[in-house]
Amino acid sequence: MTSGKVTSAEANPETAARFDELVEAFASIRDKTLTAAFLRDLCTTTEIDAMGQRLQVARLVNEGVSYQEISRRTGASTATVTRVAQWLHYGEGGYAAVLKRSRR
Repeated sequence: MTSGKVTSAEANPETAARFDELVEAFASIRDKTLTAAFLRDLCTTTEIDAMGQRLQVARLVNEGVSYQEISRRTGASTATVTRVAQWLHYGEGGYAAVLKRSRR
């Protein structure tokens, strides 16, 4: 299983299998245009916006911006900022790796 640590939501074998299938699908894409097309087909506009907001929050947390200021700039709740910060600092390392690769 590619999912590594299993969280409570992934304790369901069906959920874990779906997660692994998504990981494989994303890992197989090597082209930005195809990635964008897949995301647009897979997710609603609201889901895409929420994921983009979380990435923006992670970038600002990583830069040391205060949680209140991040909330003001991004429109994310302070609860979302806190949750993203927890995953950035204590999660699987995904946010940190993506931020490192996509330096703006």
